[in-house]
Amino acid sequence: MTKKSFMQGAVILGAAGLFIKILGAAFRIPLANMIGPVGMGYYQSAYPVYVFFLTLSTAGIPIAISKMVSERIAVDSHAEAGRVFRTSFLLLFLIGTASASICFFGSGLITSLMDVPEAAYSMRAIAPALLIVSMMAAFRGYFQGMQNMKLTALSQSVEQFFRVVCGLFLAYYFIKVKLEYAAAGAAFGATAGAVAGLACVFAVYLMNRKGLKSDIERTEGRYGEGTKDILITIVAIAVPITIGAAIMPIMNTIDAGMVVRVLKSVGFADSEAKGMYGQLAGMVGPLINFPQVLTQAVAMSLVPAVSMAHKQNDTAFMQENIKLGLRTAIIVGLPCALGFITLSKQIMLLLYPLQRASAESAAGCLVIMGVGVIFLSTVQTLTGVLQGIGRQLIPVRNLAIGAVVKFALSYKLIAVPLVNVKGAAAGTVAAYVIASALNMIEVRRCTGVKIDYALTYAKPAAAALVMSASVWLAYRVCSLFFGNALSTVLAVLTGAVVYFLMIFAFKVITKEEAAKLPMGNKLVKMMNKFVK
Repeated sequence: MTKKSFMQGAVILGAAGLFIKILGAAFRIPLANMIGPVGMGYYQSAYPVYVFFLTLSTAGIPIAISKMVSERIAVDSHAEAGRVFRTSFLLLFLIGTASASICFFGSGLITSLMDVPEAAYSMRAIAPALLIVSMMAAFRGYFQGMQNMKLTALSQSVEQFFRVVCGLFLAYYFIKVKLEYAAAGAAFGATAGAVAGLACVFAVYLMNRKGLKSDIERTEGRYGEGTKDILITIVAIAVPITIGAAIMPIMNTIDAGMVVRVLKSVGFADSEAKGMYGQLAGMVGPLINFPQVLTQAVAMSLVPAVSMAHKQNDTAFMQENIKLGLRTAIIVGLPCALGFITLSKQIMLLLYPLQRASAESAAGCLVIMGVGVIFLSTVQTLTGVLQGIGRQLIPVRNLAIGAVVKFALSYKLIAVPLVNVKGAAAGTVAAYVIASALNMIEVRRCTGVKIDYALTYAKPAAAALVMSASVWLAYRVCSLFFGNALSTVLAVLTGAVVYFLMIFAFKVITKEEAAKLPMGNKLVKMMNKFVK
């Protein structure tokens, strides 16, 4: 078998993830202006239910498919890999059908229980997407198992593009008819996007079908597995991963249920307490999601690469991927963290110029959550490693321990008036630190990997500190001539260029690693100018 680095896939998924995030912002901002807060209330009431059912089908099963397919391809059993795909496709079809049916036919009851009966139209409009995305997830997991991340990136981008275009068009068209219909039109964008994404996935599958069929026929009859055995294995892998994926939303739910109540109990007014929670969850939270997109791409790409090496007992290659994955997470997470810390107030004012007081107040939470970005990056990456070697229960346990600590620490700190909502941010960071440390202990124990701390931590930290200093200086200089918005943008661009150069100057990435990236030859030529 040809050895493949996970880096190309990580870069492709990361770029697609950023594109999707940008499109998401381009969808929500005009939509909110178009249908207003009431219409957004109808739309948002349906969306969490959709996300809940989507998590059941797409959080764990595609990773299970990816892991199982990569393990079978590692021993040249393409026929069994194809059987895993067909079995999982049927499973996801059934789950998707059940989820879509519950949302569509139960929309009236569900939205009535939520006390937003007008959202029933939106729930019916978005329900078919649950079936379509579930089917798409089977294809994505199959190709990811072959370390082909292009299909996932392409289909996700196509899906999001059509979601935005169709959702905004239908919302604009129906706003003239009825507000509930406009919200439903926006929700139907998810269904339209899913159809386009599935069409894209199926087209790519058909283009590759000849080669896939040839490999399947060549290896037919080896290592025969029954459908029941495959299903049991999928469930055994997917259930812990799905539970783990639910822990983060549970942590956010802890904040939602606790922050306002504790703040009010120590003397803050109701509106003031709700405003503080809004600063943490609504203003700071989305910013933290951006670096998470990149590190999640690393984790997703690591699973099949580590699984294949583990299955082949290729310890050296497995450890090489683990070390590179962890270093990549640090390379991505550190500059984001220091950037948030260095320009916390300026970034918040850039994004929320009409909410100046809230933006300045939220800057403290951004500083604390910025520290958490570093540990969240390593949590995700090490979770991918543990999933790849079949230890998917360990990261669930470790994150659960972190969540318990978060609850206790947040409860204590929020009750301190001078700390207030920043206590919830500190609790979240503590959860990431604990989960990251426990995951690292288990990865070292299970794989025997030895981390080069100078290369993995010290050199990226040095590059990030130089970047941070350049950002601070650039902002101070620019602010003498321009306002906050332009000065912040110029400072961030300066930081990006400086960090890119420092990565080469401090030899954080080797030439061999750079050559494996997209446009690797150009990167190597650039490195030659800085690295002798």
